Amino acid sequence: MNREQLMTVLLAPHVTEKTSMAMQNHNQYAFRVRREATKIDIKQAVELMFDVKVAGVQVVNEPGKPRRFGKLQGRTQDVKKAYVSLVAGQTIDFEAKARA
Repeated sequence: MNREQLMTVLLAPHVTEKTSMAMQNHNQYAFRVRREATKIDIKQAVELMFDVKVAGVQVVNEPGKPRRFGKLQGRTQDVKKAYVSLVAGQTIDFEAKARA
């Protein structure tokens, strides 16, 4: 993939209690990614955007949930999440990237 396509792979950081504990204990970060992204694309995108070395990538496809709005029935969108493990000694500072 070229540089412009890699910049669109990561949609947002996925921050929950579970991912916060993974950040502290296992140096692992979670991101919402595009549904067609592969592990290699995700690794290259994280290394490009945050200037870190990635040790491994694990991907979870989460199906959408059924929802109702009055009589109308529908579904939320399917989501693909990536758990990215970094090499020891590397970190990602989301606040510094947001200010830049």
